[in-house]
Amino acid sequence: MKYFSLSIAIFSLSFPLFAQEAGDKPSPLTISGYLETYYIYDFNKPADNTRPSFIYSFNRHNEVNLNLGMIRASYTTEKVRANLGLMAGTYPNANLASEPGVLKNIYEANTGVKLSANKNLWIDAGIFSAHIGFESAIGKDCWNLTRSILADNTPYYEAGAKLSYTTDNGKWFLSALVLNGWQRMQRVRGNSLPSFGTQITFKPSSAITLNSSSFIGTDKPDSARQMRYFHNFYGIFQVTEKFAITAGFDYGIEQKAPEASHYNSWYSPVLIARYTITAKVTAALRGEYYNDKSGVIIHTATPHGFRTTGVSFNMDYLIVDNVLWRTEIRNFTGKDATFVKDNRAVKTDTFVGTSLAISF
Repeated sequence: MKYFSLSIAIFSLSFPLFAQEAGDKPSPLTISGYLETYYIYDFNKPADNTRPSFIYSFNRHNEVNLNLGMIRASYTTEKVRANLGLMAGTYPNANLASEPGVLKNIYEANTGVKLSANKNLWIDAGIFSAHIGFESAIGKDCWNLTRSILADNTPYYEAGAKLSYTTDNGKWFLSALVLNGWQRMQRVRGNSLPSFGTQITFKPSSAITLNSSSFIGTDKPDSARQMRYFHNFYGIFQVTEKFAITAGFDYGIEQKAPEASHYNSWYSPVLIARYTITAKVTAALRGEYYNDKSGVIIHTATPHGFRTTGVSFNMDYLIVDNVLWRTEIRNFTGKDATFVKDNRAVKTDTFVGTSLAISF
């Protein structure tokens, strides 16, 4: 399937709720906002203007739309912190479709307390951005206009509690989590088993970030419980002042049936190279592959399952410090005919697009 996408991103700026006199401490409460609009043209021309079902961000064809609009309040003191973000757009419509009622409009809602007077040890509870992956729903924080297949099909958010620790030198971040499930605010009906997660991030220098994240749990009721074990690893490398690389790899297994000793597996590698042409212009090239032959995450009912290669190229222009305009061209090629064009199955999907994002 082919499409065209144009993107402009505006970076977020935060400001205190009340003005401060010179010399006063800044307010612990800040308010910020983010808006990202987009247009994508998919050359497979989906009849309902909705792009393939495994895409959860920038998923509308041939219409100008809002991917994500968010207002966020943050409260931070030495011993207490809290965040509340409310959102709207095609991203929450698609990605939070299983959540009930107004939960669909919550980007984050969490509180935290510092447990040590001398160490950076915290316990937080509520709804958070996921601890998995290097991409988020906030486009300006990602190197590409659209999200990778890997990112769109792992949790963007999670609910539960986490214990986290950052070393004094800032090089190590360690976290253990108890969660309501695989991208769940509200636990699946009939499921009494919590899920668990871990995250280890190591930054040996300002040019290198290494991250290991895991998930153990189930996304099904007790009567049909199939345990899922998942691991995400990525590295971000600032090779030179202008050239950087991100490499990631996901691998997961899930029981074939309740209490089974055999497992279905899926995996996905991704590689992104970014080059800073000028202070305002950057380019990024992404290559990726997603193999889910058993349909654990992406179901196709085709002989080889979902085995798809993706390639994309985007150019970004920083109009002003908080406004980013992006354009991208992207292609998917599957082993089987898993895409649809003119009411028939095809093996490819190509699209182009643009986006504009604003933060304030």
